[in-house]
Amino acid sequence: MNGKVFALEDDASISGLIRVALEMNGINFEAFSNIKDFNAALEKSQPDVALLDIMLPDGSGLDVLRAVKARYPSVSCIMLSALSKEEDKVNGLNLGADDYVAKPFSVLELTARVNAALRRKKKSDAITIGNLSLNCETMEVTLDGQRLELNKKEFELLKYFMQHPGKVLSRDVILLEVWGYEQGETRTLDNHISRLRKLGITNLETVFGVGYRLSV
Repeated sequence: MNGKVFALEDDASISGLIRVALEMNGINFEAFSNIKDFNAALEKSQPDVALLDIMLPDGSGLDVLRAVKARYPSVSCIMLSALSKEEDKVNGLNLGADDYVAKPFSVLELTARVNAALRRKKKSDAITIGNLSLNCETMEVTLDGQRLELNKKEFELLKYFMQHPGKVLSRDVILLEVWGYEQGETRTLDNHISRLRKLGITNLETVFGVGYRLSV
């Protein structure tokens, strides 16, 4: 099974064991021993699954979890921790973790959990809201069963809205997340919204003074 996994783990021996197990299963693997390097890699590309230790030399994996889920909600996060009490697991899951594995763990079990996460992600590559469907893998969008022809940026914009249905998204946030601008000319965004509406996506609502919302 193909897929990409990032591991934030400061114990090199543990990272090494995980690497061997996952790469034997055809899974691409990158390991990081500190939060700074992990975040830098995450800015360049996102994995399908992130394995996050909690107790790290430069911070808490729980803070990393919050940040990953806020910016990249489609990344599946599995916590790896020596904190194995029930309340520790519940806390991690309540903060958005998709799974929680207590140390010490079997690499065979961890591999099975990673494969399960990859299968779930593959199934979730298609996002459907009402009569609108978007496939993240094939970049195909259909409305009432009819395919829409979108350019890359239109697709990324619509995908971002469909990942946050019903949520009011400010212009600044959209420009940052879709275009990578911290601040910028909003006319580009408005033109893309207008184009999507002309294609029939009429539930893209303007929230005056703030931004836009995909109503559900």
